[in-house]
Amino acid sequence: MIFRRFLRHIKEGFIGVKRHFGMAISSASAVMITLTMVGVFGILAVNMAYLSKEIEQSISLVAMINYDVQDLSQVATMRKTIEGMNGVDRVEYRTKDQEFDFYNEQYPDMIEFSELYREDNPFHDTFIIYLKDGVALADVRNEVIKINGIDSIEDGGSNTYTLINVLHSARLAGGVLVIALVVLAVYLIYNTIKVTIATRKDEIIIMRNVGAKNGYIRAPFLVEGVIIGILGSILPIAIVIYGYSRLFEMTSGVVAGVLSLVPIMPFVVFLGVVLLCIGVLVGFLGSYISVCKYLRLTR
Repeated sequence: MIFRRFLRHIKEGFIGVKRHFGMAISSASAVMITLTMVGVFGILAVNMAYLSKEIEQSISLVAMINYDVQDLSQVATMRKTIEGMNGVDRVEYRTKDQEFDFYNEQYPDMIEFSELYREDNPFHDTFIIYLKDGVALADVRNEVIKINGIDSIEDGGSNTYTLINVLHSARLAGGVLVIALVVLAVYLIYNTIKVTIATRKDEIIIMRNVGAKNGYIRAPFLVEGVIIGILGSILPIAIVIYGYSRLFEMTSGVVAGVLSLVPIMPFVVFLGVVLLCIGVLVGFLGSYISVCKYLRLTR
């Protein structure tokens, strides 16, 4: 009985969309426009966050080990201590000879001059400390410098901390922008659906006068709202999936030659599901709020 009633409401919802096709398309168009905006800015925000994370994870600390630390077991203990710190992704150990060679690779024009100092190598054995999150840079630095046997630390100076703050602010701004667009989408779609329901207030009044209960009156309109939400989300989903896939293929997934975009899969599937859910939810809520309003007015 309940299942048959549920199917009847579904059928009436589709009939309502067909009967008032013009208004349904108008509402679906509002859903389509706003969800397209949400999808585009969602792509920008997620990739901004992805790129900033990638940049932050490339930031590292260089911890110089004291010259008098010669015991490899002590070096291993120091390394294990650093690896156990919050925010540390991995630790790479380099001997002073490896550091010397690394310097020559960075400055090949200076090899003839630098080789004069190889026997009295001035470099330290070092730990290259890679972080999970650039925000942890200062905390990790302060902890590492306390370790017995660490001579000094290079962290890139104030410019590095400024870059981390800028990237963190960019991620936050992107998230706030997407949330603001979702709220705007909800408002615009709700108002459009409200107009659609308002044109059918006589229908609601007639159903109320013949004794229909609120739940029975409300159900077909809720189904219509969900259908409108689905219809309005189809094109935005297609646009963001096709558009992002083309962008990824054109750039080979790399921006400015070094910064990677979020991989196509499963990102576009996730974004498509999110847009569909937003469309359905807003269509349902818009219809629910609007119908409830007219049910109160007709008491």
